[in-house]
Amino acid sequence: MSEPAPLKLFNSLTRQLEVFEPVHPGEARVYSCGPTVYNYPHIGNMRAYVFADVLGRTLTWKGYKLTHVINITDVGHLTDDADAGEDKMEKMAAEKAQSIWDIAEHYKQAYWADVRALNIRQPAQWTVATDYVPAMIDFAKSIADRHCYELDSGLYFDVSTVDDYGRLARAQTDEGEGRIEAVEGKRHPADFAIWRKTPAGEKRQMEWDSPWGKGAPGWHLECSVMSGKVLGFPFDIHTGGIDHREIHHPNEIAQNQAFCCTDGLDVPANSGARIWMHNNFLVERSGKMSKSSGEFLRLQLLTDKGYHPLAYRMMCLQAHYRSELEFSWEGLGAALTRLKRLLTAARNAIDSVSDGAAYADTAFAVIHPKLAPLLEKFDAALADDLNTPVALTVLEEAVAVKKVDAGQKAALAGAMMSALGLALPEREALRIRPKTAQMDEAGIEAAMERRKAARAAKDFATSDAIREELAAKGVEVMDGDPLGWEWKL
Repeated sequence: MSEPAPLKLFNSLTRQLEVFEPVHPGEARVYSCGPTVYNYPHIGNMRAYVFADVLGRTLTWKGYKLTHVINITDVGHLTDDADAGEDKMEKMAAEKAQSIWDIAEHYKQAYWADVRALNIRQPAQWTVATDYVPAMIDFAKSIADRHCYELDSGLYFDVSTVDDYGRLARAQTDEGEGRIEAVEGKRHPADFAIWRKTPAGEKRQMEWDSPWGKGAPGWHLECSVMSGKVLGFPFDIHTGGIDHREIHHPNEIAQNQAFCCTDGLDVPANSGARIWMHNNFLVERSGKMSKSSGEFLRLQLLTDKGYHPLAYRMMCLQAHYRSELEFSWEGLGAALTRLKRLLTAARNAIDSVSDGAAYADTAFAVIHPKLAPLLEKFDAALADDLNTPVALTVLEEAVAVKKVDAGQKAALAGAMMSALGLALPEREALRIRPKTAQMDEAGIEAAMERRKAARAAKDFATSDAIREELAAKGVEVMDGDPLGWEWKL
């Protein structure tokens, strides 16, 4: 392969593509805003972590030593972006009549199960907010005199004390600040709480003593403290959903500027991170993305309906992370079919050589004249701001190419699969039995064997009767399917 393409990433702060130049040579330090563990994550939430995983895998592909941190918010996140109101964790604990610690643990484990199901790599560290509260108090104390003021409800950050507040959002307007509830005594509408006092006469399950009274940290403070503590300011890349770009991340940036005593944002590193990256929304027209909708769209629901979680990862990869992605069951089904086709071809390529599993370290040694150009195209796609739709098509070209060295093809296919996070489960594992299925797989396979025997004997009446019997129980027979899957639920 010729010289690898330079990695270019879209920086939300500067609104332009930039060549990635790490703060520490050879190393990439990345922080991703993680979940607030008060409920199950919906599939829109999980798109952010598929995106962050692709970013991390791309940095690994490009040869960087990756240090990736994802936080777990178990305190401090209110039910909206207001500075007053209910903490999401306290609210759910009250509804469930359970300990807030038990609520946090249950939903943290549920989130981690989804991470594993989507083949998202483990970060270098999970930072849990409640482990860092003393550090948050120290951080707030260090900036309070110059940048904060105290009200009855808590300690507030004065956004006029830092340069370029809101540049990330481009939303220093009434509309941009409309999601922030007015609090009596605030100097500016955009000022935000970094410490929320427990109201008189109340007791929260999670509260700590501080110089500003008993209470809890603000959501924005958590990420500034955890990212700075673990990665050091400035670090390389901060990721999150596009909804964080308007309020949460501008407030993080303001805190980082205050803590680091930096100037304006003409120098992006003054924000605490050199590059800020945001994935766009997953759009679902029926309204079932919201967690208030009852049976909202979570990964378990997809599995219950018979879709392998990797089909959702495939759906995410088919769209660029900065574009909206519309969810539909038809689209998910198409993604599953494409996934099956790709995995069948990739497994054939990798299993054709005895050392096919040892592919990752040898991909850049591919020199076959039919394969080397595909390696260059794939590398260029990932380097072009994580262009996974193009990378997917190149991968499909690579597994389909004929009359090439089997070892090099296996190396290339396996490395590409790894870079996109597409695991190679056994074929049978992709066929998930829906909860509503009326037959188990053993029964279906037995019926299919009887049908094969009938067709071999040219007993087409029996063959058709078995087909109808299966159809009545939700099993579609797929005669002539080129993938050889034969049936689906």
